[in-house]
Amino acid sequence: MSLQGPIVVVAEKRSSKLLEAISVAGAFPVIETSCADAAAAIAAADPTAIILADSRAATDAALAECLARDLTRKAPIVPVVACAGPEDTLSYRDALMIGREATPAAITARVASVLRVRTLHASFLRRAEAARAAGRTVPRISTTDPIEDATVILAGRGRTYPELSVGIGEHTGVIGVLTIEAAARFLKTRDADGLVIGDGFHPQSVEAVLTVVAEDSRFRDLPIGVIGHQLSIDERELPHLVFADDPHSLIVKILPLVRLHAFERRLRRTLENFDQDGITDPATGLLYHAAFIAELDRVMRDADLRSCGLSIARFTFDASFDNRAINDAARIIGKLMRGADFACRDDDGTILVAFAETDMRRAQAVTRRLSNVLKHTMVLPDNPRAPATPRVILTRRKAADTVASLLSRVTIPAVAAE
Repeated sequence: MSLQGPIVVVAEKRSSKLLEAISVAGAFPVIETSCADAAAAIAAADPTAIILADSRAATDAALAECLARDLTRKAPIVPVVACAGPEDTLSYRDALMIGREATPAAITARVASVLRVRTLHASFLRRAEAARAAGRTVPRISTTDPIEDATVILAGRGRTYPELSVGIGEHTGVIGVLTIEAAARFLKTRDADGLVIGDGFHPQSVEAVLTVVAEDSRFRDLPIGVIGHQLSIDERELPHLVFADDPHSLIVKILPLVRLHAFERRLRRTLENFDQDGITDPATGLLYHAAFIAELDRVMRDADLRSCGLSIARFTFDASFDNRAINDAARIIGKLMRGADFACRDDDGTILVAFAETDMRRAQAVTRRLSNVLKHTMVLPDNPRAPATPRVILTRRKAADTVASLLSRVTIPAVAAE
């Protein structure tokens, strides 16, 4: 993807190689400015992205205040990439940190990658405006911090693992594994927003796994953090690969990237909602409750006419499960459901799944499969290593059932499956 312009580069000293790399990638115009003049340049240029090209710019408090004031509510988003050393503390919270020693190619790849998210955001805004003009319902997009929905896979078994687990777990869901191979398996089955590899692994093993990850286009923009190893991975293949010597530095570097990745996934789910006439919830990918009830009513009428089976299940979770964990479970169920099935997250935090043209025996087999996957992949908020087994209430449709009577049999926890 070629870069969009204008792009503002803030630095005290000119970097001709960086400016050339950005220009060759397609950015135009490229505006150079110092920290003192940055606020005026940003206001005049209305940039698509900002590069803080040295430590002075990355740590300038006055510039950070300007960015926070002018960019916080900007739509579409304006990503900020900051080149800084391990001893630097970034002044702007949402800056995407890249090493001060990063090559112009690495910086350009990072900017090109984050501009994809800006393009996605702009697409959503255009479609929302068109929908409002046509009098159609605009899907709601959450205004909460995207990092609250994020999940990070953490692989490690050395001394840094506890600090990484606690530090990342304060902000995101964490899937902790002891081997790199297990981390790779989770990448294929989960919608992760980041991968962190701690110490305790041989550098060649880490490099081999990252090489495989880089070859898969699904993980092209995935934030990946590595403790202790400087590996020879092409930064154009993994533009969000970061290294650090200690857990704190790695967490500081990777969390803004995780936040941006979670925001991108939120946008993609919302855009899918447009394609489905606004009946799906962007937070879960499942139907809204009202749409679920309407679909259930239609399926029940069809079952009456054709004398076919219909079963419904309610998945309930421990009271300690937070909103992130339940939404995570809902998205997993959405991926695993058969094409004819449909589901929603109910107002009480449970998940309803309807199995069309399915008898009780087959429905029991499907719910066991779903429960088993959730048990081994869900993230418990207080203990990521503990199994998370949902409780399931399952029933089948009877000839005299209405929507209300059918739902009532999966609403009362004391009722066992028929």
